[in-house]
Amino acid sequence: MASSARRRRARSSRHESEDRLRADGPGRLAAPDRVDHIEVVGLDDFEVVLFWDVHARDTGRMEAALRADLERLEADEFLARWAAVDSADEV
Repeated sequence: MASSARRRRARSSRHESEDRLRADGPGRLAAPDRVDHIEVVGLDDFEVVLFWDVHARDTGRMEAALRADLERLEADEFLARWAAVDSADEV
């Protein structure tokens, strides 16, 4: 399955801490064919900014990388970096 990053609309949040990360379920307990959805949601308007469909086994690794970048990057840098990511293999 090819994962792909999708960007609902181009926007920049005021600060990276205004974005929240949401992922479905514990990936390491999932069936091998389960696909999880990872979303980055803007807290100012609760709209999905970025989202991916990933194999459940890759969810934890991708979520950890997203959280780390939310902490260290400015909002514009974060969006530019993650808008270019199409799959968990690129993390």
